[in-house]
Amino acid sequence: MKMFRLTGKYLWLFLGPTLTIITIFFIIPVFLTLLISFTDMDYAFEWNWIGLENYIRMLEDQWLPKILNNTFFYVFVTLTCFNVGMALVISILTTHINEYVGSAFRAIWLLPRITPSTVYALLWLWASREDAMSLFNWILGFFGMPPINWRLHQPWLLVILVNGFVGVSFGMIIFTAALKSIPNDFLWAAQVDGASTFQVIRHVELPLIKWPILFVLAYQTLSLLTSYEYILLVTDGGPGFFTTEVWALRSYHLAFAQYGGRVYFGYGAALSTILVVIGLIMSILYLKLFRFRELIIEPKIEVQ
Repeated sequence: MKMFRLTGKYLWLFLGPTLTIITIFFIIPVFLTLLISFTDMDYAFEWNWIGLENYIRMLEDQWLPKILNNTFFYVFVTLTCFNVGMALVISILTTHINEYVGSAFRAIWLLPRITPSTVYALLWLWASREDAMSLFNWILGFFGMPPINWRLHQPWLLVILVNGFVGVSFGMIIFTAALKSIPNDFLWAAQVDGASTFQVIRHVELPLIKWPILFVLAYQTLSLLTSYEYILLVTDGGPGFFTTEVWALRSYHLAFAQYGGRVYFGYGAALSTILVVIGLIMSILYLKLFRFRELIIEPKIEVQ
């Protein structure tokens, strides 16, 4: 079948709406954030240009190395254990069992996603409170362990669980759709050749969904880098000094939540600009790692 190519005005007709939305909601905000980072803007919204002072201040901030480490730790562990890792495992398992059971199991994993953020965070705080009869401590009791204050003693475990159970659903939907779109001919051919279920997954299914894996990995990395909603609700960056503070949350605290009404839009924008740069670098690394050029290359054989 010969491929149909869009050229000239038809190409721009189809790309125009998407490019307009990207320009208005992504490129212009990034450009404005970059400009604000060269000012000392506050609630007066005056463009007082101070050059690179915010970036020099960033280099002198003693807490930023710790916050940067927190950010990479939070993104890496949440991605590996939940947003990509568990999403992939759930998708593979539920597409290899009875269709109705698999669909019901996946529907349960959507509950955290459709629950309002504050309600969801409150449920976790209720389950992890210090009370001996809280859910987490009640489970510890079966093993003869004393109750603990999970927010105080295991804040990272709590933060990653809260974010991870929400993040699984996105990857699960994408991976499940990708697995179901694999032509049965590939699976039947592997089974005729004597491949076990594990070998079919390892040598047929996973290679054929490399593109969705790349998409989810890149999208969720950018999402986790810039997300702080549940960390704000559960620990607010604590306990103590910046124990669970991530880069995006630090930017929010500086720009909107300083004590005494003093805010630093300019410094917060400088932090956000660095976050954009980190996101771009990570995206390029993923494209290299997954050999993006090979994924989008046109097939050499055309079927008439």
